[in-house]
Amino acid sequence: MIAVFRREFASYFATPIAFVFLIIFLFAMGVFTFYVGHFFDTGTADLMQFFAFHPWLYLFLMPALAMRLWAEEKRSGSIELILTLPIPVWETVLGKFLAAWAFAVLALALTFPIWITVNYLGSPDNGVIAASYVGSALMAGAYLAIGACISAATSNQVIAFVIAVVVCFLFTVAGAPLVLEIFQGWAPLPLVETISSFSFLAHFTAIAAGVIDLRDLVYFFSLISLFLFANVLIIDLGKSG
Repeated sequence: MIAVFRREFASYFATPIAFVFLIIFLFAMGVFTFYVGHFFDTGTADLMQFFAFHPWLYLFLMPALAMRLWAEEKRSGSIELILTLPIPVWETVLGKFLAAWAFAVLALALTFPIWITVNYLGSPDNGVIAASYVGSALMAGAYLAIGACISAATSNQVIAFVIAVVVCFLFTVAGAPLVLEIFQGWAPLPLVETISSFSFLAHFTAIAAGVIDLRDLVYFFSLISLFLFANVLIIDLGKSG
C-alpha cells in the first residue's frame, strides 16, 4: 500500500498537472475569500467566508482530481499490470485514494497565508479555524472517495468527472431547505431527517462552527469507507471478468 501511495503521489508531480491544480485552487480560494466573499468589508477577523466556499469548489476540483485514478489506468491498459501485482486489491485502492487525499490536503495546507493574514488583521479564534481545516480535509476525502469509486467504473475520465460531480452535488445539497421542502409535503419526518443527515453541508458547517462532534467524524469516515469498499468491489468484478 505504501509503495502504491508513493508511486501515485509522485505521479502528480511528474507532469505540470499538479502545479496547475495547485495554482487554480489557491487562486480560486483567494478570489472567493477576498473578492466574492467581501472579506475586508465584513470588519471581522475570521475565516467564515473562506470556508463557506470550500464545498462548492470541492464539488468540481475533487472530482477533477479523482477522475484519473482508475479511468486513466483502464484507458492506458496499465490496470492489467496493477491487478497482477502480488498485493490485495484493497491495498491498491487505499494507496491510490490516500495519495489523492494527501495531495488535496497539501493544497489545503498551502492556503496558510490566508490564515496568517487574518491573524495579522485581528485576533481570530484559531481553535475554530483549526476545526474548520479538519472538517474541510474530511469533506475533501469524502468527495475524493466518491470520485475514485466512479472512476473505477469507467475508462473515460470525462464521464467519470461528470457523474462524480452529479453524485457529489446530491450529497452536498441533501440538507438544503429547497430539497427538504420537496419531501416534507408527503414523506414522513424520519425520512426527511435521514435525507438531511446525508448532507455534506450540514456536517461540515457543524465542524466549522468549532465543535468536532463524533457523529460528524463517523459520518465522513463511514462515507469514505463505503465508497472505497464499493471501489474494491468494482475492481474485483473487473478482475474476475
